[in-house]
Amino acid sequence: MLIASWNVNSLKSRLAHVIQWLKASNPDVLFLQELKGLEFPAAVFEAIGYRTVHVAQKTYNGVATISRHPIETVSTSLGGDSTDSHARYLETTIKGLRLINIYLPNGNPVGTDKFGYKLVWMDRLKSRLVALMDQSVPAIVGGDFNVIPEDIDCFSPKYWKNDALFQPEPRTRFRALNELGYVDAFRYFNQEPGQYTFWEYFRDMFGKNQGIRIDHFLVSSLLAERMTGCRIDKGPRGLAKPSDHTPILLAIE
Repeated sequence: MLIASWNVNSLKSRLAHVIQWLKASNPDVLFLQELKGLEFPAAVFEAIGYRTVHVAQKTYNGVATISRHPIETVSTSLGGDSTDSHARYLETTIKGLRLINIYLPNGNPVGTDKFGYKLVWMDRLKSRLVALMDQSVPAIVGGDFNVIPEDIDCFSPKYWKNDALFQPEPRTRFRALNELGYVDAFRYFNQEPGQYTFWEYFRDMFGKNQGIRIDHFLVSSLLAERMTGCRIDKGPRGLAKPSDHTPILLAIE
């Protein structure tokens, strides 16, 4: 089973890229983040053999799960705060696997309510993952985590040192998920530096490979032995008018 994740930074702007990539890469499941709009082109995906579920929000956020297989929706919001209206979480079951698609808050600027929201959101996510682990539910969490886990995951720690993505609080929370038993799939297979999923648009950051790794798959230890690979596909980032992110793919038996 091939599961992919991609922050498309506006599905309306990048729909042609997504359809082209789906036809070429043929994943079983694709997580999308940052849809940025209430309209969702379900019929376009159905025409090429994909079912869809999504959670949308006007202008901001939004996540969608696209699958060749039947989808059972478990939850369209993350528990722990009934007032949180952000479209950032979509939990489904596909072929017996609990698949959780997230768009974790960015948190910038540091020292504001946005950063506090990011940390609380991560605490809520941990609570959910603890519950799934306690229930022995095999789960995969994928998406844009907006966390640079280690120094190896950015081209320059100095460049990112003041950014919310690089602060010790979210990085510690990310490691806590690993310690809970959720394996960073990409690092399980690849320890090389210079492996990124996001590059800023300016100063030819992509051409110079000056990026960060913030899109991740965390795989429950109940499933870790079934992983057969995890890789980053840089191709879509090199297209005209691309997303600033590129897809990451997880293969699991």
